[in-house]
Amino acid sequence: MKGIEKALTLAEKLQHVFVGTSDRDGTPHIAAAARLDVAGDKHLAVSSWFCPATVSNLQENRKVSVVVWNPATDEGFQILGTVQRIEETAILDGYAPELEAGEPPPQVERRLVVNVEKVSAFSHAPHTDREI
Repeated sequence: MKGIEKALTLAEKLQHVFVGTSDRDGTPHIAAAARLDVAGDKHLAVSSWFCPATVSNLQENRKVSVVVWNPATDEGFQILGTVQRIEETAILDGYAPELEAGEPPPQVERRLVVNVEKVSAFSHAPHTDREI
């Protein structure tokens, strides 16, 4: 897929991507992540300290949309796929939740390994959803 390389280059430049998931009832949730990397043939990995809603959704529904978009140039890509596995890559050590106001932030960094099924252009301007 030609679009994967372009999406990876843009994600590296921007240092963020958006991850769309939904629960079994179809309720959507959007999360931001910092990294998008190659994880094998037709597989990408998205890494972040994902919030509990993202992790919970992926336990019920493995379909995912990853969007890389630069609003300044209106260049972007949408990657559709299925999460093959969720890996724990880091755990906070010595976290003191009593020092945080409200709910504590996620304490586990995770890596989502996604089987890429389709890459299409993403922009604010009119566009098709045809595969690149």
